[in-house]
Amino acid sequence: MSQTKFRKLSVFFPMWNEEQYLHRALNAAREICIELRDASVIGDYEIVIVNDASTDATPRLADEAASKDQHVKVVHHPVNRKLGGSIKSGFAAATGDVVLYTDADLPFDMRELHNAMRLMRQYEADIVSAYRFDRTGEGFVRVIYSMFYNLMVRILFKVRFRDINFAFKLCRKSVFEHISLESEGSFIDAELIVSAKKLNLEVVQFGVDYFPRTRGVSTLSSPSVIAKILREAFALRKKLNAIKPVDKTKK
Repeated sequence: MSQTKFRKLSVFFPMWNEEQYLHRALNAAREICIELRDASVIGDYEIVIVNDASTDATPRLADEAASKDQHVKVVHHPVNRKLGGSIKSGFAAATGDVVLYTDADLPFDMRELHNAMRLMRQYEADIVSAYRFDRTGEGFVRVIYSMFYNLMVRILFKVRFRDINFAFKLCRKSVFEHISLESEGSFIDAELIVSAKKLNLEVVQFGVDYFPRTRGVSTLSSPSVIAKILREAFALRKKLNAIKPVDKTKK
């Protein structure tokens, strides 16, 4: 059996009213983590649920899951902090040396994590980020919105990236020795990638099949979410563009 490459993997899910997806997400994460542990890719794992002040059964279901499995832990927000706040809480709570953030609706096959971990190790990547091969299943409006969003990031920050807001970011925890995220809204994905690219960290992308949400309602293309993205993008433009590359010899 091969030598363990990573001490511990943390997988975290931001959740707001995800009672219909919670158990499915936990089961999928647990299954892939056990596979990776048994293959000696990781030494241990944890699954973190960030409950963003849900008003359905999510808090209860999350606490019940944590009480039955020592690998599951829950972070409860007393007030709703949106996607950005939840992602910041997830990265802060993670104790692994490598951390995966994704959505509870499982937008990709979790077995893609085998490929992501291999790419991180093989290319000595700091971040492995996936892009969707085909996203037409989520509707024309979302596809157009995403296309213009990626173009906006390229224009504002001079960072060329494919599908920057897709919820598959596998990061070494050491990345956050150099990056302190500020966004409370959905701009946080772009903030993370732009910061990493400006720092000259190693970011690798790979394609995955995409599975659109079939239960519940996504709010990512709502007018209020889009407005918050634009406000945060322009508010952080000067700071992000001023980032200087990190000295990789000190990593």
